[in-house]
Amino acid sequence: MDKAVTIPDAAFSADIYVRGIDCPDCAARVEQAVKGLPGVINAKVLVRSSKLAFLYDPALIEVEQVVSKVSELGYTTTKAEGCSNTGALAEGITSTIRIFGLDCGDCAAKLETGLRRIPGVKRAVVNLALSKVEVDHSGPLPEILKTIEAMGYTAKLEDRRLKSGFDGQNTATSKYALPTVLSGTMVAIGLFFGLLGLPDSIVSAAYLVAILFGGYLPARNGWAIIRSARELDMNVLVVIAVAGAVAIGRLEEAAAVVFLFSLGNTLQGYTFERTRSSIRALMELAPDEAVVRRDGREEVLSVQDIRIGDVVIVRPGERVPVDGRILEGTTFVNQAAITGESVPVEKKPGDEVLAGSINGMGALEVEVTRAAQDNTVSRIIRLVEQAQTQRAPSQQTVDRFARYYTPIVITAAILVAIVPPLGLHQPFNKWLYEALAMLLVACPCALVISTPVAVVAALGNAARNGVLIKGGGYLEEAGTLSVVAFDKTGTLTVGEPRVTDVVPLTATAQEVIQVAAAIEARSEHPLGEAITKYAKDAGIDAPAVSGFRSVPGRGAQGNIGDKRYHIGSERFIAELGISLAAARKDIARLQSCGKTVIIVGDDKRVLGLIATADTLREHSRAAVSKLKQLGIRKTVMLTGDNESTASAVGREVGIDEFRADLLPEGKLDVIRDLLAKYGKVAMVGDGVNDAPAMAASTVGIAMGAAGTDAALETADIALMADDLLKLPYTVKLSRKAVSIIRQNIAFSLLLKGIILLLVIPGWLTMWLAVAGDTGTSLLVTLNSMRLLRARD
Repeated sequence: MDKAVTIPDAAFSADIYVRGIDCPDCAARVEQAVKGLPGVINAKVLVRSSKLAFLYDPALIEVEQVVSKVSELGYTTTKAEGCSNTGALAEGITSTIRIFGLDCGDCAAKLETGLRRIPGVKRAVVNLALSKVEVDHSGPLPEILKTIEAMGYTAKLEDRRLKSGFDGQNTATSKYALPTVLSGTMVAIGLFFGLLGLPDSIVSAAYLVAILFGGYLPARNGWAIIRSARELDMNVLVVIAVAGAVAIGRLEEAAAVVFLFSLGNTLQGYTFERTRSSIRALMELAPDEAVVRRDGREEVLSVQDIRIGDVVIVRPGERVPVDGRILEGTTFVNQAAITGESVPVEKKPGDEVLAGSINGMGALEVEVTRAAQDNTVSRIIRLVEQAQTQRAPSQQTVDRFARYYTPIVITAAILVAIVPPLGLHQPFNKWLYEALAMLLVACPCALVISTPVAVVAALGNAARNGVLIKGGGYLEEAGTLSVVAFDKTGTLTVGEPRVTDVVPLTATAQEVIQVAAAIEARSEHPLGEAITKYAKDAGIDAPAVSGFRSVPGRGAQGNIGDKRYHIGSERFIAELGISLAAARKDIARLQSCGKTVIIVGDDKRVLGLIATADTLREHSRAAVSKLKQLGIRKTVMLTGDNESTASAVGREVGIDEFRADLLPEGKLDVIRDLLAKYGKVAMVGDGVNDAPAMAASTVGIAMGAAGTDAALETADIALMADDLLKLPYTVKLSRKAVSIIRQNIAFSLLLKGIILLLVIPGWLTMWLAVAGDTGTSLLVTLNSMRLLRARD
């Protein structure tokens, strides 16, 4: 279970000048190092003023220890100010606070409003999915925590040294469970007493006790909302309606309302918790402890205490606890939880392994390359959490509508209570009752959560399948695409040239490979590496070479025995005066297939030809085909390769159109043209070379982003593995998410509209209003949870 830290009453803040911090990346490293010290509650580096501000518990750590830690990182420090018992940092900082008991979208909005009213709070963003709030503030942190608690929630500052502060144990369910049972029991007793014909005073007493049990939490929370946020929420509206019902003698309905409201909160807490399961599963991927070898001894350490450069021992069947590089051992690693790959991947010394993957066989010694808070799992969690705080376009529209909906309905309720009795001489009690029932319809709870719950479920499903979507906006956009543009090398193809053909002319195929491998063994050219690998795999030994000479851009030469040999391009061999007449037909045939031809010869003749090609990824053709089946209007390949190679790859993959000989600026121009013509365009690339085109596209999608910082940061959507089939899966998931969001919004508005129309003939009842509101919220949540089960 993850831990949380509370702010001690005796917490101190301190400032230290740090010389030499002149970049955000350096500042981030210092912040992480200081936050990792036991006793440091939070820290912020202010680059412009070269200052480190931190909040700490003096019972656990002293300022000198923080100074020492910063000095270890290579910076010169000076204590800027004396410590003070303020419990806050002197300058702005971002604090992440866990909230227990938050399961309502409208409540989350009210909480944000209340926090923003606190002096010194610049920004407050609630992540409803993870029950967290991120606050940018310069005021005292204890005041922020007290405000949250005053609004009816439990608040704890997250310990940032850990993977996440979310432990999945939401106290909302337990908080409402007991009042629900007690009020429900008393409602049942009241009904039973009524059936027995007991005096009205006894029956009324049972209902009043039910109202007290079920109404205590709404009354307390509603008052806190009014005091802190100065707004009306569902709690306030319920209390007003119940109080009015009691005043006009409708005790049984008042008791039914508080019971149904409490029951709805309990059930909503349980169902909403299901949408958090995917994030919790991510957090549980990497172990909390690892076996580390230090100074010749093996010891079990918390992953938070493991340093870069440590050697971790991973036994068969264990999860890899860190991101690192294998020093010893060969195995097959199941990294499906990270990348979505269904087949275990072979790993050998020198290969990278990711935290959270499972070691299949053989013990491994792994050198740590990233600290725990920066490993792949932690970065995925952070990106998913950040994505969930971004409001999708449909959510922004709903939020704007909700701001007007509640005051309009409340105004209408007031008119219903006044106009019929005064203008039409109708019974006052009847229309007051109708007005009170309308108040229960005034809170747009189901409407407010219709989008975020669906987005959270979809993002969690995608992350579990090896796809990172960086926000609800990108999730929605992925389903509206008309065109998908692909980079060729490393995206549609593997990105590594391989020997595909050996054509002997005046020598045997083995002799051609022997000569080529002998010369290329001295070369560092990628094509040369492909030839030497081919020779090694075929068991062909390369003879010794003397007099090696490389001709950049053309080829290479060398002596084997007393004979001079040449290897290189068609142009290079022709410049040496060697006739290519006998090879022309084969050269043309191989080039028409998109292959690169390497010519091997001696001083007099061509010995043979070697063709290389960048082979297609396993699922490239299937992915393109599925995209077309999903209705993508056009697929385009953008490449810097020559036209013949691009044409051959395009035909083999099934691409509609290709553009060859493109520099990065050329790809950007093509994307802009496609956007102008088709509107919605995705660019799929490696996240680095294609960054300009990806940034200009509607959605930038990075391939093979697992363990790659640049790809994770550049893309809007990151496919963690080199599996293009995740692309049509993402489009399908997006379309299903948009469909469910529309269903949720339509259902919420339709049911609210029907309930409000019942006011006209005077048929609206309180229990029907609260049951409709609560039932709609539950159905919206359950409908959204279908996205958790969506498959690729």
